[in-house]
Amino acid sequence: MNPQETLDDLRLRLAPMVADNAAFDGWSAKALAATAQQSGTDADILALAFDGGALAMIDAWFASVDAAMLEAVPSERLGNMHTGQRIAALVEARLAILASHREALRRAQAVLAMPQNVAHAAKLGWRAADVMWRAAGDTATDLNHYSKRAILGTIYAATLLFFVNDESEHWADTRAFLARRLAGVARFEKTKARMRGNPDMHFNPARFLGRLRYRA
Repeated sequence: MNPQETLDDLRLRLAPMVADNAAFDGWSAKALAATAQQSGTDADILALAFDGGALAMIDAWFASVDAAMLEAVPSERLGNMHTGQRIAALVEARLAILASHREALRRAQAVLAMPQNVAHAAKLGWRAADVMWRAAGDTATDLNHYSKRAILGTIYAATLLFFVNDESEHWADTRAFLARRLAGVARFEKTKARMRGNPDMHFNPARFLGRLRYRA
């Protein structure tokens, strides 16, 4: 460990190596021990860095995927794309990063699906969605800020579940799955926009009750 390197830096740097070992040993102390040996890191320091067990390891790995995605898809590459294309490019970049770790991902999904870990899984999904929306240029601060992240987090989680079992060439089936989900959201957003532009399409409780009371 470099004397100038913080524990956060160490976690981010070694998380992909931990994932490599988790594919064989699970998200366990054994995977950490193998990583310590391979990286030449003191085992006690590594145990401190990943204090929190499997969830801490998975959390750090997903954070490293966030960082790798931002490096793989810089803002200038996204500049000429519309929003849907930006999100698709960012999700596909994550799939490319995760491709060589699919067994580790499958094991991570099993850990996160445990009842006691569902809240943490939701937190990680939200964080991934937030990083992607910010990279895509989203600046919403109203209710849209939350709805966009909730929807993308759900789509991303479903895409990863599909991805771990996808044997098609270059994950073509996963890309098609993702495209269908994003297209569905785009259609929904267009419908919402039309409704906002037409007051008669809004549900108005007062108008509805008035019509019940004063029938033509």
